[in-house]
Amino acid sequence: MKAEQRLAAIRERLQAALCPESLVVEDESHLHVGHVGARDGRGHFRVMIVSPAFNGKPMLARHRAVYTALGELMQSDIHALAIEAVASDEL
Repeated sequence: MKAEQRLAAIRERLQAALCPESLVVEDESHLHVGHVGARDGRGHFRVMIVSPAFNGKPMLARHRAVYTALGELMQSDIHALAIEAVASDEL
């Protein structure tokens, strides 16, 4: 899968599963060229997401929700994922 397709797939899955009020997905793969994990072709991404689905949930549960939403992309297309998950009631 190409970088643009990965970004679109990540956005689509997070939108569908978590109905975010705000979502930013950045491909940071270019910062990791030459790293061992980058050799397999999977990417490095950063997700900043604000969602009511996170209200009342601890950070670990929020991260798990993101990983669950991304499903098999975590095995096939994503090598590393930095997550900033904010509950909408925290704003």
